[in-house]
Amino acid sequence: MQVTTIGVDLAKNVFQVHGITATEEVVFNKPLRRAQFLSFFSKLEPCLIGMESCSSSHHWARELIALGHEVRLIPPMYVKPYVKRGKSDAIDAEAICEAVTRPTMRFVAIKTVEQQSLLSLHRARDLLVRQRTQLINNLRGLVAEFGIFIPRGLARVIGFAEDITLGEVLDLPDIANEVIHNLCEQLMALHKRVRWYEDRVKQVAKEDARVRLLRTIPGVGAVTASAIIASIGDGHQFRNGREFAA
Repeated sequence: MQVTTIGVDLAKNVFQVHGITATEEVVFNKPLRRAQFLSFFSKLEPCLIGMESCSSSHHWARELIALGHEVRLIPPMYVKPYVKRGKSDAIDAEAICEAVTRPTMRFVAIKTVEQQSLLSLHRARDLLVRQRTQLINNLRGLVAEFGIFIPRGLARVIGFAEDITLGEVLDLPDIANEVIHNLCEQLMALHKRVRWYEDRVKQVAKEDARVRLLRTIPGVGAVTASAIIASIGDGHQFRNGREFAA
C-alpha cells in the first residue's frame, strides 16, 4: 500500500508519524527516534506531509522537501478541532494527518535558513531588551528605597548608571553602594549588547531591498521592517493585506 499522506507530531527526540493511503486506510502510526526520522522518509515515495508549525518544524520541512516530499505546516490552533479524543502523540499525529488534507486549511510558509537567521537576531535582541527593562525597574526601585529618584526614560537611567560606573559614590553605606555599582555595570553591559543588535539590524536593513521597500511606509523603521521580512518572507501565503493584518 502506497502512503500518500503523513501527519508528523514533532518532539525533541521521539516523533510520531501517522500515514494513510489515498483511500484513507491507515498504514502506520508509530514513533520514530530522531536518528531514524530522515532515513525513514528517504525510503518512501514522495507524499504529502503535514506538521504543526513550531520551533523546529521549518528545519524538518526543508529536510523533507530535499527528499522530494511536499510539506505543509499548520498552525497548532487549526489542528486542535481534529483531535478526536484525549491527547497523545499518536492521536495528535492522526489529527495532523487529517487536517493537512482539508481544502480550506491555512498553512504557514516554510522559512528559509536566511529568514530564521534574521529572526534569531530579533529574538536575541528582544530577550536582552526585556532583561534590560527588568534590571532598570529593579535598580530604580532599589535606589528609591534610599530616597533617590531616577527620572523615567532610558536615557536618564543609562546616564545615572554611567555616572556610577565612572566613580560617583552615593551617600549610602558601603554594601548598598557596592550593590548599586554592580547593577549599574550589568545595565551598561546589557545596554551595549542591545545597541550591537540594533546596529546589526540596521546593517541588514541597508542590504535587503525588501526591508528598504517596507521602510518607505510612514512609521516603519529598520527593526519593524526586518522583523516582518524574517517572519513572513515574501508574504505570498496571504491573499491580501487585510488577511496579513489579521
